[in-house]
Amino acid sequence: DEMFTELQHLTRQHEFVTGIFVQAKLNSRALLEQVFPAYEQIFYNVFSTTSLTVLSHCLEGSVTNWNEVIQGNLGRSHSKRWAHEKARKLEEVLNEWREIRRSPAQSKALLGMISLLLAMIRQLEELEKQMEELAENLPEVELMRSIPGIGTKLAAAIVAELGDVKQFRDAKQLVAFAGLDPGIFSSGKFTATSTRITKRGSKRLRRSLYLAVQCGMRKNANARIRSYYEKKRKEGKPYKVAVIACANKLLHHIFAILQKGQPYQV
Repeated sequence: DEMFTELQHLTRQHEFVTGIFVQAKLNSRALLEQVFPAYEQIFYNVFSTTSLTVLSHCLEGSVTNWNEVIQGNLGRSHSKRWAHEKARKLEEVLNEWREIRRSPAQSKALLGMISLLLAMIRQLEELEKQMEELAENLPEVELMRSIPGIGTKLAAAIVAELGDVKQFRDAKQLVAFAGLDPGIFSSGKFTATSTRITKRGSKRLRRSLYLAVQCGMRKNANARIRSYYEKKRKEGKPYKVAVIACANKLLHHIFAILQKGQPYQV
């Protein structure tokens, strides 16, 4: 129980920091468009650690050898040739950019946002490392990862919110805990013909399941869920209703997997 609780603390903190990180990226992009719009041509992922470090040096104006800076921040996935090409492109863009007048206040604001983003990247990496270490001692996470479309972070989030599956009598009770069970709306002699999910359970679990369904349908990773989704769409269900139905279906699969202690069978 303590391990489930610890994992829950980590996954919820990761979710919280990720939310701030997304907002910080939006703010930084708006500033970048004002301060140095041409920079977005250099790196495919402007918010990678390498790109943010290079951008901070650009704003500070303290670097003469860009090839060294880029190579010093590279991961194993990139070659020296790639770094040299990026450095060459950056020099071209910087020559034009230095001639343009820009707001000192906006430049300082962008520099501050870059420091914040780099700090959050480090914090997220540390949280993910702790999550992985804790997950190694929880076989439930590995069982969850056997489901197509569910990676380590998503598996950890689902297990953290579920806790010990033995506390649930059956899959129906688990579905109710997630708030994915349909609510029946009635008053006197009136009974609604359409129903909505109750949403009375764990919103984090619902969100994780919703993401798991979307990841499973992407590139047809989870053929069983994709097939069920298409069936619901043919029945005339709107997109969101069909995805929620798939989340309900997926939760039944999860319950069976955790109860039996056996990985997902394709």
